[in-house]
Amino acid sequence: MKTKQQSAVREKDRKKNARLRQHKRSVLLICMILVALSGVLAVSSIRLHAKNAQYKAQEEELERQIKEEEQRAKEVEEFEEYVKTDDYIKETAEEKLGLVDPNEIVFKPAE
Repeated sequence: MKTKQQSAVREKDRKKNARLRQHKRSVLLICMILVALSGVLAVSSIRLHAKNAQYKAQEEELERQIKEEEQRAKEVEEFEEYVKTDDYIKETAEEKLGLVDPNEIVFKPAE
């Protein structure tokens, strides 16, 4: 009888060991999947940080361009105001049309 009981106990131990091995394999597989996912997440994080730095540099460049354009717009407005003055009209008439004031004497170099 003991041999039957011993073989039954051995059979139970074998089944128990088989279930334990299967459980260890499952845990190992889950751990490997988690490690792989962590690696993918780390690589994606590094790429996102690089893109973020690139976008920040681009944003700074665009802000610099905006300031330059605002300064240029201010200069254009100032020039527009100057164009409306009599000084500008007189200067343009002298340069382009060769006009002079009535009491002004113009000396031209000899040819």
